[in-house]
Amino acid sequence: MPQTMAAMSVDDIAAQISDGCRLAMPVDYAGVPMAIVPALLRRAPRNLDLVGVPTAGLSFDILIGAGLVRSLETSAVSLGEAGGAPCFMRAIANRSIQMKDSTCPAIHAGLMAAQKGSPFTTLRGLIGTDVLMHRSDWRVMQNLFSVEPDPVVAIPALHPDVSVFHAPMADREGNVWIGRRRELAAMAYASRKNFVTVERIVDHRLLDDEVTAAGVLPAIYVDGIAVAEKGAWPYGLWGEYAPDTAALQRYAQQAKTEEGFQQWMAEVYA
Repeated sequence: MPQTMAAMSVDDIAAQISDGCRLAMPVDYAGVPMAIVPALLRRAPRNLDLVGVPTAGLSFDILIGAGLVRSLETSAVSLGEAGGAPCFMRAIANRSIQMKDSTCPAIHAGLMAAQKGSPFTTLRGLIGTDVLMHRSDWRVMQNLFSVEPDPVVAIPALHPDVSVFHAPMADREGNVWIGRRRELAAMAYASRKNFVTVERIVDHRLLDDEVTAAGVLPAIYVDGIAVAEKGAWPYGLWGEYAPDTAALQRYAQQAKTEEGFQQWMAEVYA
């Protein structure tokens, strides 16, 4: 008989994120767990190594502005239509964080290698790019199956310590519905621990429903779930609510200065 997963709070999830944690969160359209941000600010773990899958946005920018981030590995950081991520841009300008510039395929390749138990996987499209020049942890190697010169780039497996995302629903066993957002599954398979915030817990088993089963992340990959209504706000959540573009624009405008960022923090997370 499957067991019921014990309920958590967002503070319980934040407590799992310790100093030096390699923390992964998803792209803005795939369930950003904004509800854990104030809990992380209260806990204030230091020297976080963030991974944006495959890009990063508001949650990362706030953590950077709060001084909690040591490094960031992702392919882009922005607030989408609201513009650039101001705390990130200041941190890059003053070199207060280490930037591990990547590409979307490279982020996914590293996660795929991790989930398959491989030490690395290879990509060809990075050959000749400036990105490759600045990644000493990537290696150019000869295709072992070609007798002709055929260089490929070896991307090391990417193992987040903790991944967190937000989803519409989970059932009482801990199965989580992610729909067609398969990057969430790849992130979960590669991570050592996974925590999810959801809009609601449903009583029926999601894997028993033909409509939802194909889009379910099984409970075996989930270490804890917390209910957080509107937990992606001001981002949207597929099938639930649209992004609050005005709120994102207010942040982008206000956080252009350090003083404005601190004022925004006091107003929103007081």
